[in-house]
Amino acid sequence: MVNEPTHAPLLSIVVPVYGVEAYLYQCLESIRADIPAGEADAVELIAVDDASPDGCGDMLRAYAAGRDGVRVVHLSSNVGLGLARNAGLDVATGRYVWFVDSDDWLPPGTIAAVLDRLRQHQPDVLMLDHLRVHEDGRREVDASSPLLRGITGVTRLADQPRLLRVQHTAWNKVVRRDFMDELELRFFPGWYEDIPFSHPLLIGAEKISVLDRVCYLYRQGRQGAITSTRSGRHFDAFAQYERLMDWVARKHPDERLQAELFELMISHYLVVVGNDGRLHPHLRRDFFHRAAAHYRRYLPSGGYPLPPGATGLKHRLVGRGDWLAYSALRQAHRVAGRLRRPDPAAADGGSPAVDEEPGRRADNAPTRDGALTPERRDALAGGRLP
Repeated sequence: MVNEPTHAPLLSIVVPVYGVEAYLYQCLESIRADIPAGEADAVELIAVDDASPDGCGDMLRAYAAGRDGVRVVHLSSNVGLGLARNAGLDVATGRYVWFVDSDDWLPPGTIAAVLDRLRQHQPDVLMLDHLRVHEDGRREVDASSPLLRGITGVTRLADQPRLLRVQHTAWNKVVRRDFMDELELRFFPGWYEDIPFSHPLLIGAEKISVLDRVCYLYRQGRQGAITSTRSGRHFDAFAQYERLMDWVARKHPDERLQAELFELMISHYLVVVGNDGRLHPHLRRDFFHRAAAHYRRYLPSGGYPLPPGATGLKHRLVGRGDWLAYSALRQAHRVAGRLRRPDPAAADGGSPAVDEEPGRRADNAPTRDGALTPERRDALAGGRLP
């Protein structure tokens, strides 16, 4: 049972909970203890127990007892992160919604800064900066963080297209609830649920505000996190991108936008297929060929801007469906990487510029080594590297 607040808050913070017993209290306290004096009515915290198999359900009951502004939803069966977020959204009453993952936490001063910016700009989407926090306590600036710099006032994606390359997660965005409903956006089941949610928010927004401040601490290396779990469920990314591309085709059929999203999609697939921590070796070839099928299906008629260097070459190989050449290139990069002792954070044994998530390349360079024109596309189809 969920108790309704007496009046609607400005901000609802939805925290889906599953298997995070060791981190849950830190997350909840970082939110509740950060609410400024006199702002208790402005924020509600909604925790969703996604039938967690550990002690999280009991922890939530104890935490909510006697604490105003804390509401708990207990699900009878496990539904996954996306649908658990939907369950919290269903009972949220705030004008704005922020989805915070239960193994992460907020730095002090965050809630006050977020409330102030929401009141000042009244945006459709408020974008936030974050730090990656490793198990040894090391804090790392995300490679996409510079893309948030220097944006004052409210803007649109058309005026600041680089914002599409900021990490595509739900937790770095605070969203106006009515705007989300206008776009008919919900989370879908499966892994990579942020893909068809995060991009449409930026595409459809008339008012985007950027809070150039670290407002979120993103835990790295936790056992059970999907980015460090070998599983066939990484194939869920294909269905999520299909949903995104279908939404864009229906709502915003713009060739430049489709080309940008296409490049991000293929780059993302290359991150997954090249990462030993995500795919078992026996699944790698199938994933590559699924990526090649999406390449053929969604390649824009006017081509798209290729990334520079080795990443661009990998794009070409996906376009050809040339698994043997790709795997040989991947192995060569891994050997070369071991010889030059790369940064251990690189996912594929090569440079971070090759293997970061889309929008998180180390250089954040907007330059490319040429658009893939129809002529070059035909050359790829014929097996000739341009």
